[in-house]
Amino acid sequence: QAPATAPVFWLPQEDTSVVILASAPDVLAKETDNSRGVSEVRSDSDGQDAHSLHDLGNSQKIQILRIDAAAGDVPLAAIVPLGIAGFDRLEAVGRLLAALHDRAIPPDTRLTRQQRARARRMLQAIDGARDGATQLEIAQVIFRIGRVTRDEWQVSSVRPTVMSLLRDARAMIAGDYRKLLRHRRSR
Repeated sequence: QAPATAPVFWLPQEDTSVVILASAPDVLAKETDNSRGVSEVRSDSDGQDAHSLHDLGNSQKIQILRIDAAAGDVPLAAIVPLGIAGFDRLEAVGRLLAALHDRAIPPDTRLTRQQRARARRMLQAIDGARDGATQLEIAQVIFRIGRVTRDEWQVSSVRPTVMSLLRDARAMIAGDYRKLLRHRRSR
C-alpha cells in the first residue's frame, strides 16, 4: 500500500493543467534559459523522471510530463496543442514560468470559489448520506436550518438543493470527478 504522501500523477488527457516539456528545438535554444533546467523542474518524481510534480511555492504543485525524459539537463520547451484544451495548457505553462522566474503566480482558475464550495457541500452531503443521515438532517448540518416540520420540509427550497448535491456527488464518485481537472468551456 502506498504511503499517504505518495504523489499522484494524472494522465495528460484527463488533466489539461499537466505541462508537457520536451527538449527545445535548435531554433529556440538561445532563447531558453538553461540555468533553470530540468533539475529545478524535478520535485516529486515517478522514478523514471517522465512525470514529476513541481512545487510552485504557493502551496500548490503542478504536474510536468517530460516526453523525452532521457535527454538529461538540456534547454526545455513546452508543448501546447492548438485545440481548445491548449488554452488550459497555456495557463498551466504561465503558472510554471511565473514560479521558475520568481514572479507572482496566477491562480488556478479551473474551479471558481463557488464551484469549490459546491464540491465541498457535495462531499459533506454524500458523507452524511453514507452514514445514514436523512436529507433533512443533511440540510440541517450543511445549511444550518433549524427544526422544521415534515410539511415545511416538503415545500422547503433547501430540499431540492440537497437532492441535487447528492445526485451530483454520486456522479462525481462514478467518474465525473475528472471534470474538476478541466476548465468549463461554453459550446
